[in-house]
Amino acid sequence: MKAIQVSAYVNGPEDLKVTELPDPIPAPGEYLIQIRASAANFFDLLQIRGKYQNQPPFPWISGTEFAGTVIAAGSSAKRFKVGDRVFGAKQGAYATKICAAEPLLHPVPERWGFDDAAGLYVTAPTSYQGLVGRAGVKKGDWVLVHAGAGGVSLAAIQIAKYFGAKVIATASSHEKLGICKKFGADYAIDYSKGTWSKSVLEITNGKGVDIVYDPVGLVEQSLKCIAWNGRILIVGFAGGKIEKVAMNRVLLKNVSLVGLHWGRYPEIQSEKRTVEDVWSGILGMIKDGGFKPTVYRGEEFVGLESVPRALKALGARETWGKVVISVPKEGESRL
Repeated sequence: MKAIQVSAYVNGPEDLKVTELPDPIPAPGEYLIQIRASAANFFDLLQIRGKYQNQPPFPWISGTEFAGTVIAAGSSAKRFKVGDRVFGAKQGAYATKICAAEPLLHPVPERWGFDDAAGLYVTAPTSYQGLVGRAGVKKGDWVLVHAGAGGVSLAAIQIAKYFGAKVIATASSHEKLGICKKFGADYAIDYSKGTWSKSVLEITNGKGVDIVYDPVGLVEQSLKCIAWNGRILIVGFAGGKIEKVAMNRVLLKNVSLVGLHWGRYPEIQSEKRTVEDVWSGILGMIKDGGFKPTVYRGEEFVGLESVPRALKALGARETWGKVVISVPKEGESRL
């Protein structure tokens, strides 16, 4: 098979190379999957440089999210059969083949392509559990979604709207503001302007928002426009800075600061039912037409050779939604 194997940390994605490796062999509870699409994530950029909290021992194959077709099954793997379309997440997604255990896989939704499903595994459950499980979003809530055109945030906009909330999204360019509205945001504000919190208060008639979805690191500024009993979901720090918050402001507005680390849920036995409920909710939304793919359509990335270009564009924030790399079968030029 072909894969992007990392044998030493690199300076950047331009140093990644495609190599030939032996095909993996599925363990009894695993499936061998022909990858047809892989999704790019910011943590891929950190991991190849040795700056992520999860650093596998060398050598390892980069990439985590994928979608493809089952081509073989281990002796005790019973849920899927050869030919089934699946998506999932496991270290080693920048490859033409991968072995993955049954709990890490889901069927590709009807009428969804491999590209559509490849970027679903990380973003959708993060946003669903954050808004539904942790913040208790409900009809009539005002929800502020930062970096609204990003992968997790486009998922958050759709989930908040599905549950009847009114959504204000922030983004940094005219194009990205338009993307936010295309995916359902009621209002879109340029957060490169220092007055965005005042705009939020004006939109909500001075009340402020009930929930803030923050994958950037804008808690301090968001406290200026949050309502009494508001909840701030701390999803990540894409802005590069881990904030120090004035806790008296949290106290005065009765605000809840709510952390979210979705990646830990599957590892915790007591959260097994939570994981099942989250995926049931997401797949139900898709079936109802309440959630649509968030794949970036501004540029095509075809073949593993395009992974460095895809990661570079993602790191430079030149994209929106989920950046996905199509992985043709051997002998095909593209999907």
